[in-house]
Amino acid sequence: MPKPNPAPDFLPGTLEMLILKTLCRGPNHGWGIAQHIQQVSEDALKVGEGSLYPALQRLLLNDFVVAEWDLTENNRRARYYRITAAGRKQLEAEKRSFAFLLAGIARVMEMP
Repeated sequence: MPKPNPAPDFLPGTLEMLILKTLCRGPNHGWGIAQHIQQVSEDALKVGEGSLYPALQRLLLNDFVVAEWDLTENNRRARYYRITAAGRKQLEAEKRSFAFLLAGIARVMEMP
């Protein structure tokens, strides 16, 4: 059986949903967000900088997150992101939409 693709592409909007879900745990910097997603997914999802930072910028522009500069545990300056009330509302909408999409895919895959 062929091995699964080690770095599958994200469906549109999925990365933003994962970032918002990660930020529900508390404020975090970009590298910390990417590491959390990779760890929780058991290395199934790897978020590169080329995808992460544009997604964070979109979330900022839509007021789903806010950001401020602070020091990391290694005493380096980093931009920390925090989910907003609008972001929490958006996350719930995205979770419903994603569940609907997954259910549709599952129905097609179960067909003989």
